[in-house]
Amino acid sequence: MTRAKLSRIPAQTQDHPGTFADLQPAPDHGETSWVARDRLPDKRVLITGGDSGIGRATAITMAREGAQVAIGYLPEEQADAEDTKATIEAAGGSCHLLPGDLTTIEANQELAALALETLGGLDVLVCNAAFQMSYGSLEKFPAEQIQHTYAINVFSPFWLAQALADSLEDGGCIIVTTSVQAYNPSEDLLDYASTKAALNNLVVNLASELGPRGIRVNAVAPGPIWTPLIPSTMPEERVSGFGADTPLGRAGHPVEVAAAYVFLASDEASYVSGTVLGVTGGKPVF
Repeated sequence: MTRAKLSRIPAQTQDHPGTFADLQPAPDHGETSWVARDRLPDKRVLITGGDSGIGRATAITMAREGAQVAIGYLPEEQADAEDTKATIEAAGGSCHLLPGDLTTIEANQELAALALETLGGLDVLVCNAAFQMSYGSLEKFPAEQIQHTYAINVFSPFWLAQALADSLEDGGCIIVTTSVQAYNPSEDLLDYASTKAALNNLVVNLASELGPRGIRVNAVAPGPIWTPLIPSTMPEERVSGFGADTPLGRAGHPVEVAAAYVFLASDEASYVSGTVLGVTGGKPVF
């Protein structure tokens, strides 16, 4: 894979949830840079938050590795979802669009059932959908945001794993998106960071619980990755120079994280479970 390294990111803002089309500079999701090696032939994959950012890159790369992909996303992100689907299909892949708001157990159960019906079963569940919004002090965090953040970031992965465990038995896997924020939290992302720490614990517990049923459970912990979540949830001064504080001195492209998901979903990771794989530009995840 070859791609331009992200130079210093300028200040910019978007309305939440944002769109990858307006990001400057443009991120790489693997649209042309990913080199497929047939690592996921005929795998059936559900990816939440699959319309843009890390989810889009994971959908594109997994489809190019031979997987049948279904993506969950918010209805207001329809344009990005359709672009992701078109990109995958233009390369000969398969992508199904399953919109919905995953803040309730009913919505997660509905998504699980629809994914099984659409794909004819499931081999890989990628719990990637997430919400964050930064605030300058503890007192400024709205009560409704705390509940919303936990519903999307923690409860949804729990509910989806619960609904789909039977279908993933004997060789399936679950991959959860956590974050470097679980290890090095930012005060203005207090609720978000705590959800990612909770997910680390959930992954270890699920790996222990589901291992005897032949299901691997792992997490990917991204560092500063250039996605619409950044300018749509952070003040402009935080966006300016985003990622420059990493040892590698830059933010990462979404496709650079997607490689970790492809590995964990593949047979190459058949003895990997209960682990958190950091893709952080050198920031520690321990």
